Amino acid sequence: MSELKQTLNIAMIGHGFIGKVHSNAFHQVGHFFQTPFQPRLKVVCGRDREKLEAVASQWGWEEIATDWRTVVDRKDIQVVDIAVPNVLHAPIAIAAAAAGKIVLCEKPLAMSLDEAERMAAAVRQVPNLVWFNYRRVPAVAFAKMLLSEGRVGQIFHYRALYLNQSGSNPTKASGWRYQRAVAGSGTTGDLLSHSVDLALDLNGKITELMAMTKTFVPARDVDDAVVVMARFANGSIGSFEASRFAPGSRNRNSFEINGSQGMLRFNLENLNNLEIFDATEPANLQGIRNLLVTGPNHPYAENFWKPGHIIGYEHTFIATLGDFLGALARNETFHPNFEDALAVQRVLDAVQRSADSKSWLTLEG
Repeated sequence: MSELKQTLNIAMIGHGFIGKVHSNAFHQVGHFFQTPFQPRLKVVCGRDREKLEAVASQWGWEEIATDWRTVVDRKDIQVVDIAVPNVLHAPIAIAAAAAGKIVLCEKPLAMSLDEAERMAAAVRQVPNLVWFNYRRVPAVAFAKMLLSEGRVGQIFHYRALYLNQSGSNPTKASGWRYQRAVAGSGTTGDLLSHSVDLALDLNGKITELMAMTKTFVPARDVDDAVVVMARFANGSIGSFEASRFAPGSRNRNSFEINGSQGMLRFNLENLNNLEIFDATEPANLQGIRNLLVTGPNHPYAENFWKPGHIIGYEHTFIATLGDFLGALARNETFHPNFEDALAVQRVLDAVQRSADSKSWLTLEG
């Protein structure tokens, strides 16, 4: 007889692209991860009833609602998943935490550093997660493993790019991502936040930075591109570039790390692979290896398919949720959580202040 699982009733606020990604993860997590919990897609919430009904029908949500306030206080809801524009993250998360719910939230965490601080404080007594899903790419998790083993030696350089062409159409100015009042920022929150989260996770704290931003479409009041120079606490120096004006890059979230003993390089557009250079090998044997990180003995190889059978974007959300439910079962703190996202927000705040002042800034704490 199969083990009886504890049902977790989910209320998801939002029903756009990322809501579909989350819906898939809720459906699939039990197929790939052993967990004592069974997510139940109880209610999906949004403002457009027609679209809500279509999403509920396609993804198996039992109910729809058009006012999130009526959902977060429901006694039958254990988890509130926030998949809406950034302006609603704080009010929903704070209300859900006050109601004692498990809180899951999309990135960036908040519209501002002040909001992020209030959100992190609000959820300290409840389990929480922020969907920085790229930490769960097996190749990225393997890179972290190699770094923790000292395989790259002393780190000298951390370079990050997050490039796509989603904003290069100048007539595209009315969506919520292009409105500061709804998004908080443009490329900085949308793309750079992911790069910063990976940098903090892989290379540690950023201590100083200098940034510039650029808006290419005058009708927009958010940044279309951002460039950052940084110093890390481990002595390395870093550079970050994020742009929604990069034709030829569909979703190029990449990093390169150079150290005294080698190099690691990753590009999300080739997410099953990690490039490695081992500088400790004899000079006549040195060369870049392009590893297929699908097993054996790679992160998540036991959860998904057999070695050589590649995975996709959706698996990073499944793995994020699987690890979260595992931590929940063990009563352990999960990462990335609101505190981790607050650390990212501190960097994003410094980026904006540096761009405004055209000066280097020191990050406190």
